[in-house]
Amino acid sequence: MPVVAAAIGPKNGRWLMHRRPVEKQHGGLWEFPGGKVESDEAPEIAVIREIKEELNLRLEAVALTPAGFAQADRDNGQKQIVILLYKTDQWEGVPQALEGGEIAWFAPEEIAKLDKPPLDIALAKQLFAKSASETGR
Repeated sequence: MPVVAAAIGPKNGRWLMHRRPVEKQHGGLWEFPGGKVESDEAPEIAVIREIKEELNLRLEAVALTPAGFAQADRDNGQKQIVILLYKTDQWEGVPQALEGGEIAWFAPEEIAKLDKPPLDIALAKQLFAKSASETGR
């Protein structure tokens, strides 16, 4: 199942994260916001739609950069999930948690310490390894 997520930031060195509602799968864990790609939908369009639905933010496809992907272990007996992560430092609007949970801005070192689903752990490692190499850190 294809899923998309957005790494929104940095805003003053911080990135937007979403804490899943407790009644959902991975409830209470922090994730990069996003959701499922609908059939016949391009991933970039899906991430724009999901971020509008979940956070009321407007993104533009030209401002999205692929930042990584993570794949669920095929041996776990669950649906095969692949998450495509896009990075953007451009958006319009003030983020709101429209579908429950909560949102907050975190520095990369804080994100590393958050309780996250396994695939978001992998995405964060990829994102911040790329960010560090791009800035020469």
